[in-house]
Amino acid sequence: MDSAALLDLLGNANRRRILRLLAHKPCYVTEISEYLSVSPKAVIDHLDKLEEAGLVESRVDDQRRKYFHIARNLRLEVTVSPYQFGTKSAYPASQVDVTACRYLSIETEFDHGADAGQLARELNELRDLETELSMAQRWVHGRLTEVMEALTEKFDGEDSRLFSDVLSTLAAEPGTVEEVSRQVEAPPEVVAGTLRTLAEEDVVVEDGDEWRLPE
Repeated sequence: MDSAALLDLLGNANRRRILRLLAHKPCYVTEISEYLSVSPKAVIDHLDKLEEAGLVESRVDDQRRKYFHIARNLRLEVTVSPYQFGTKSAYPASQVDVTACRYLSIETEFDHGADAGQLARELNELRDLETELSMAQRWVHGRLTEVMEALTEKFDGEDSRLFSDVLSTLAAEPGTVEEVSRQVEAPPEVVAGTLRTLAEEDVVVEDGDEWRLPE
């Protein structure tokens, strides 16, 4: 699907909310319906469109419930300026050779007295830099997905995504149950239970009111 069609698809707020929910965990229609406070029929219509676009897939569990999950990793970029408007979609790739990028060392000073030739050369360099930064973003996005998948695989079961989200949050900085809860968008009592489970495995430690990774 091209980037313009993706923009049209994601222009719907409820579809964006569905993707935000599925980014935390796979869900079935009733869960999504309750989360959005819209009818199951409307949810199914949104999911059909997301499936048709290849953004969402489904599977059936042992109880024959149909779960939906995000199908693939995709990056959508929109550029708006007085001199340019454009959209670009790309699949993140952790195998991009970012060491080959020539312009990632950025010159921050701008010479307002430069002549037209100098400005033209700088314009070309900035366009090359823009391309390389896009490549670097794809690389980071792809590597993030690989690391999150590896972290999720460390924990089997339905809550594995929550476990990895909690650990990722604590890797950035220690936090209280309430702070972690806001970051991972899960109820405090659920986060508290997750932290206790991780503490039993010596993966996290409690330090006063805060939780953190071991030294």
